[in-house]
Amino acid sequence: MNENNKIQLFEDKRIRCVWDAEKEEWYFSVVDVVEVLTGTDNPRRYWSDLKRKLKAEGSELYEKIVQLKLQSADGKRYSTDVANTEQLLRLIQSIPSPKVEPLKLWLAQVGRERIEETIDPEQAIDRAFDTYLKKGYSTDWIHQRLLTIRIRNDLTAEWQKRGVEKGLEYAILTDEITKAWSGMTTRKYKDLKGLKKENLRDNMTDLELVLTMLAEATTTEYSKAQKPETFEGSRQIAKDGGSVAGDARKTIETRTGKPVITSRNAVQLNKLVTDIIEGVADNPGKEEIKRHEASLLDSGMKPE
Repeated sequence: MNENNKIQLFEDKRIRCVWDAEKEEWYFSVVDVVEVLTGTDNPRRYWSDLKRKLKAEGSELYEKIVQLKLQSADGKRYSTDVANTEQLLRLIQSIPSPKVEPLKLWLAQVGRERIEETIDPEQAIDRAFDTYLKKGYSTDWIHQRLLTIRIRNDLTAEWQKRGVEKGLEYAILTDEITKAWSGMTTRKYKDLKGLKKENLRDNMTDLELVLTMLAEATTTEYSKAQKPETFEGSRQIAKDGGSVAGDARKTIETRTGKPVITSRNAVQLNKLVTDIIEGVADNPGKEEIKRHEASLLDSGMKPE
C-alpha cells in the first residue's frame, strides 16, 4: 500500500487518514470518527464495545476492518483500526448521532477532492494557497513556499531512484542538507524558532526559504550527475549540495552584517506584517514607512 498520511478536519476536529494510491481511496481512523460522532471522552472504549457488538451480530463489516500505522499525539506511529469510505458509511449507521449526515457529506467531499487532485495536481496547489492565505501569510511568501514543495518533490523523486528509503533515510539526508547550509541540525533550527511539531519551513522567512531551495535543488542536480549507488554516496552529495547554500548564506551575512537565520516563527512574522500594515495605514508618512521597512529587513523579510 502506498500510504500518504494526512490530517483532515471535520468541524475543527482532526481525523487521521491514509491515502491508498493503488486503490485510489482513503482509509480513516475509526477511533477518530467515533470521537467526532459521539463526543465521548473515551472513544477507544466506545469502539471496543461496538466491535464486540458487531462481531456478535456476525457483521461482515467487522471482518473487513484493517489496521494501519498512523501518527499519534506523541508523534509516534501505532497500528490503528481504519476503514475506507464505504465501510465507514456503513459503520456510522450503528452510531446514534446528529452528526451522521454532515459526516457523510464530508466524506464525499474529501474523497472527491483527493481524486480531483490526482487528476489535476493544480487543484492541490490552489487549496494549499488558500490554506496559507487563511493563516495570515503574505501572497509573496506563499509563492515561495509552494515552490519549495515542488523542489522538495524533485529531490525525493531523485532519492527514490537512488534507492533511498522513505522515513529515516530521508530524514537523515534532510538533516545533512540543513546542517550544511544553516550550520544547525533540523532539531536545533526548530528549537531556535521555538517550534515543537510545527513544520519548520512554514516558519521561515523568504530568505531562509530561498536558501533551503538552493540547497535542495543543488543536491538534486549533483545526484543526477553523480548517480550514487549507496546511501553513503547520497549522504555525501547532500552535504555537498547543502554547502553551496551554506556558502551563499555566509556571503550574504558578511555583506549585510546580519544573520540570515532568524528566531522569528510564523506567528511572530505574521504579526509583524499585520502591525506594519496597520501602522502605515494610520500614519503613512515617509519616516514611518522607513521605520517599518527597517523592521522587516531586521527580521529577514522584504518590504512589499
